[in-house]
Amino acid sequence: MTPVRAHDAVRELLGLLAAGASGEQLAQVAVAARAAGLPADELAAVDQAAEHALRVRQTLVAHRRREAELTALFDTASDLARLRDTDAVLRSIVRRARTLLRVNVSYLTLNDEHAGRTYMRVTDGSASALFQQVTLAMGEGLGGLVAQTARPYATRDYFADARFRHTTPIDSSVHDEGLTAILGVPLAVGGKVIGVLFAADRSARDFSPDEVALLSSLANHAAIAIENAGLLDETRLALADLNVANTTISGHNEAMRRAEEAHDKLTDLILRGGDLPEVAAAVADVLHGGIAVFDATGTELARVGNSPAWANEEAVSSARASGRAVSTSDGWVCAVQAGQELLGSLVLTDRPDLSDADRRLFERAGVVTALLLMLRRSVAQAEDEVRGELLTDLLTSPDRNPAALLARGQRLGVDLTETFSVLVVTAEHVSRRRLVTAAGRFAVLVGVHADQVVLLARTEDPNALAARVAESLSSTMDSPVTVGAAGPVGGVEGLVAAHTEAVRCVRSLLALGRTGTGSTMSDLGFVGLLLGEADLEAYVHVTLGPVLEYDDRRGTELLRTLEAYFTAGANLTRAKELLHVHVNTVVQRLERIGSLLGADWQTPERALEIQLALRLFRLTSA
Repeated sequence: MTPVRAHDAVRELLGLLAAGASGEQLAQVAVAARAAGLPADELAAVDQAAEHALRVRQTLVAHRRREAELTALFDTASDLARLRDTDAVLRSIVRRARTLLRVNVSYLTLNDEHAGRTYMRVTDGSASALFQQVTLAMGEGLGGLVAQTARPYATRDYFADARFRHTTPIDSSVHDEGLTAILGVPLAVGGKVIGVLFAADRSARDFSPDEVALLSSLANHAAIAIENAGLLDETRLALADLNVANTTISGHNEAMRRAEEAHDKLTDLILRGGDLPEVAAAVADVLHGGIAVFDATGTELARVGNSPAWANEEAVSSARASGRAVSTSDGWVCAVQAGQELLGSLVLTDRPDLSDADRRLFERAGVVTALLLMLRRSVAQAEDEVRGELLTDLLTSPDRNPAALLARGQRLGVDLTETFSVLVVTAEHVSRRRLVTAAGRFAVLVGVHADQVVLLARTEDPNALAARVAESLSSTMDSPVTVGAAGPVGGVEGLVAAHTEAVRCVRSLLALGRTGTGSTMSDLGFVGLLLGEADLEAYVHVTLGPVLEYDDRRGTELLRTLEAYFTAGANLTRAKELLHVHVNTVVQRLERIGSLLGADWQTPERALEIQLALRLFRLTSA
């Protein structure tokens, strides 16, 4: 409306303020009053009212901006309070810096004092790969000036500013990104500058003191996030060291307990003079017969006498069940056992009959043999413990000291730089120690990690080896043993990744009801992918990556066309109706999809994979 009196103009100004009008609209009221020919005194009142209205609007705008800045700082503080992912917090801070300062690019760099370098940690709004990956010597560029003085610095025109040291790497990356105006503030922890937070524009501009203060506040939050992450890492390392110490102490205590028991039980053996051949010879002399000692697999360990002898499986089972020596057509058999575990057997020949005293002596020889075999196994277990600790450290902290891991492997005769397949073995109601012992013959390195038995084996066909191990151990343990495998891979990082894949494979096998079998993820297809808690985003990228990248690069709608095509049951007419385009457009898009995904993309198997990836893409995008 056109004001006819001063009070009408004032009323209109108040209405415009309430509606959030722009400064131009407020100024237009005074222009309209002047055009209406108001008297000079009323016109002066209108001009004054318009000036006040503009000031009120500026104050409101400043308050809104300040409120947005405070909200961002509160949100950042809230992120720090529930810190789980340091990178996520830093990305959020850099993104907020770009939004609040209304700049084209924001980024954060960190110093590496050991290497004497500064590297890019997080960027937002950057389009240059060179800029995102730049690494600089300490003190270069505007960031070097900020780090040296621990004070904020801003430049209206970076390339025309001679206050800081220009070098080819930093100038090339800034030029490639197209930056002109740059503001940098220090990230400081305990008075020490650890990095710099930047806000930059691709055109010349000045940064106000309020903007410098805001970016400095965000930099302080970023420094807190980095410091907290360091403290969390130190705490985790300390806890890991404590766990290792506790495990070592527990192992030593268990070893002392076993040693005390073995001392008492081995007294009789010590009185007789000591090892398996000597015990066999002494018993054979007392009983006037031949003695043969076998392990649990039937392998001969010691023999006295020339009569043929072997571990009769049925007789060993009978002696094990009764706890007494049993007679056979060829002599006598005594089970060598510790508790319910079978360690081996003794066979006495050339004595068809035994008196009670001789029989007890024969059985006593079985106890002594059990003690000696247990001692032998204790030595083997000690070596297995060392191997198991290496495997645990390899999978738990591969980056802590890779060189030490390689050296420890060399001492055990295992070159971790070679190619290995990784197998994960699991079974209910079977002790992990039994599984480790039984599975050791298939591996160059075996141990227990995360309550599962892990094997490193030299094989180019992990799928076949997993099936063979599952079948063999299931038979040995009298219980289904499930084996997941991955590889072959080389290097410490590759072994860690293969272990993760093998764990997923075990979970998939169990979820599919294939308990007691062995396989690899590649043998399970996409069903194993879903049931094994695999990386769904990676699956989507592998299946639809070319289409997604084409759409992102060209701004096309190939993905939407693909969804409509499958929704329409591969009917072109229905698909074009869903897309609201001409059928020729649908045909052209499908041809482009075929060139990206391959000519076989419509075969039943590929089509199923693609439709699954489409659904997963929508789920992960949501």
